Amino acid sequence: MNLMSLLRAVSLTEGVSYLVLLLVAMPLKYLWDQPLAVKFVGWAHGLLFMALGVLLLLAMIRAALPFRLAVVVGIAALLPAGPFFADRLLRRHQQSLNEPS
Repeated sequence: MNLMSLLRAVSLTEGVSYLVLLLVAMPLKYLWDQPLAVKFVGWAHGLLFMALGVLLLLAMIRAALPFRLAVVVGIAALLPAGPFFADRLLRRHQQSLNEPS
């Protein structure tokens, strides 16, 4: 798996973890008094978010990812559905590099 494919996979996984945190774990904590859901899902989401940041830096260092696109992907990771829209940009960029998806 090349760097851009790994970046896309981590970005989408981070997006899913964010939605699970917001739509499943938070209601479990505040409506049904189950705080462990936030603890575990929050940890997973945090690790994925940090991995995304590291992969964005690696992709920029290797000159495979323009700074502007890295900023867009980073900002998109802060929005609940952002990574799913950012994946389209990453896929186009990956195709422009003539790399397999």
